[in-house]
Amino acid sequence: MENIIICRCKKVSVADIEKALHEHSKFSDVEKAFEEVQKTTKCSTGCGGCHDKVLDVISEVMG
Repeated sequence: MENIIICRCKKVSVADIEKALHEHSKFSDVEKAFEEVQKTTKCSTGCGGCHDKVLDVISEVMG
């Protein structure tokens, strides 16, 4: 996957999301993973427009 910016407000890239996921142990579901990625990167805490894109990246990385 390209290293593109997913969250423009907080300048969070695909690589940032992947790194945040790998810093934590396994997650039971995508929503738990999203919460941890959000805490680490602050993505989807501005306008919220990237929420679905962030979930898509997390799903792809976890899948």
